[in-house]
Amino acid sequence: MSHAVARPSDSYSPLYFLASLGAGGLAVTFFMWLMHWLPHPGQPVPVFEDIAAAFTSGSVLTQGVILVAVIGIAIFSFLNLKLLVWNLRRYAEWRGTEAYAKFAKTNAQSQVMAMPLALAMSVNVMFILGMVFVPGLWSVVEYLFPLAVIAFLAIGVFGFRLYGQFLGRVLTEGGFNCAANNNFGQVLPAFAFAMVGVGLAAPAALSTVSTVSGIGIVLSTFFLMTSGLIAVVAMILGLRSMMENGANPETAPTLSIIVPLLAVLGILGLRQNHGLGEHFGAAEVAGQTMSTLTMYLSVQILFLLFAGLILIRQGYAKRFLFGTENSPGSYALVCPGVGFAVMVHFWLNKGLVDAGMVTKFGPAFWAITAVALASQVAMIWLVWHLNRRHFGAPRSARAVPAE
Repeated sequence: MSHAVARPSDSYSPLYFLASLGAGGLAVTFFMWLMHWLPHPGQPVPVFEDIAAAFTSGSVLTQGVILVAVIGIAIFSFLNLKLLVWNLRRYAEWRGTEAYAKFAKTNAQSQVMAMPLALAMSVNVMFILGMVFVPGLWSVVEYLFPLAVIAFLAIGVFGFRLYGQFLGRVLTEGGFNCAANNNFGQVLPAFAFAMVGVGLAAPAALSTVSTVSGIGIVLSTFFLMTSGLIAVVAMILGLRSMMENGANPETAPTLSIIVPLLAVLGILGLRQNHGLGEHFGAAEVAGQTMSTLTMYLSVQILFLLFAGLILIRQGYAKRFLFGTENSPGSYALVCPGVGFAVMVHFWLNKGLVDAGMVTKFGPAFWAITAVALASQVAMIWLVWHLNRRHFGAPRSARAVPAE
């Protein structure tokens, strides 16, 4: 006997891990304010003492900015961890159902990679919480880096195990539906491995111990190459199917997954370069960094235009954001906005400002920053809107699992 689903999220999909991921990404966007706008001498990232000093000595405007940033980090970090726990519990229940058994025989099986992706993001979020809210953390941070490496490696091994189950099935049994692969959903595993890689690159950039930094560089490079290979193959397969069958309207948000992927890989590269310069004699060159970040940002813009064209022509927003249909895949729209905002901050501060093209805190600086802030605000609204649709008041529409 059939029964009505009270809320879209009551019909579970592993893509709901993207809800946790998006909230974590928004916490990172608020941390960008502190990282790029506050002085933090002695270390490449701001910590509690830097934030407290800037708040005490700063103007009313500075204090207001710090307060908003800290509150934003706290709210979205809480939401990130809350949704992660909710997903882990629901996923554990869902694994024993017939729906999961059916799901595990389709192209959509690779969507389980949203779990290690969200786990890696949450570890990054916890580090941000530590830097912002824990006094004296930097004095013991060298003891935390090995723990971080172990945590990210464990998530990476878990990700390989999940992805291996998918690849092992389709490459030995067949059954991969190329016609239904008319999206970039298969790039999701690349995104997951890139998130593990950027986490491993943090000790590479921040550790004062050359051995720890070197280990971070080596391990993050492995996940960088893994991510890149998967992304290239998945994009070729997906584009071929789209050219033949058209893009799947429901999974069209995956067309913009390259945007956050490039943001993560860009940060990974910056962290590696900093570590190489600090410990291994490969000095960073401001002009080269600006050029590299400009290339990343250019590709992001191209994919935003590409995905936007398809989403608009298919009327995605009218159907899945404001209409009666709901899809957990809608949360994939948050990641590009967040990834674009973060990349603009790095392009401006680590690229244009360091290369001398733009004066820090000048008119051009704030004009470009406004682009990042506009994207951030739009994603805050989107997260609120999607959470209300999927987790809020009961709805009669059932969430359609993306394929």
